[in-house]
Amino acid sequence: MSEQERNTEVIRRYLRTFVTRDLVELRAVVAQDVRIYGSGTAVRGRNFVEQAVLSPGLTVLDQQIVELFAADDRVVVSVAQTYRRDATGVTAVQSACKMYRLAQSRIVEFWGEQDVYGLLRGLHLLPDEPIQF
Repeated sequence: MSEQERNTEVIRRYLRTFVTRDLVELRAVVAQDVRIYGSGTAVRGRNFVEQAVLSPGLTVLDQQIVELFAADDRVVVSVAQTYRRDATGVTAVQSACKMYRLAQSRIVEFWGEQDVYGLLRGLHLLPDEPIQF
């Protein structure tokens, strides 16, 4: 198996943890000191990823990998996840685009953005009308 194929499989395993909430699997594919960049912040540590996977009150019902591209130690993916707000049963789809860097078959760094505003509106946690600035 090539490095690109191994890295692609690691990312697929990682993304599945958002559906399965399997922290053992998450720890197998994400480095403890992973560096994370996005939404104007930079943090370090797998605990941030664990919190995202376990998001209390939200369940990922479905996940669609729209596009995945691997080159050397990088994998770029665009994904759509269907979330359910457990308190109400309302569902909404969130899109995201992420880029991962891997070393020794583990995610060591990633960058990305996701449509949090659209997700919150879809789950009825924000009003449908545009925000006035």
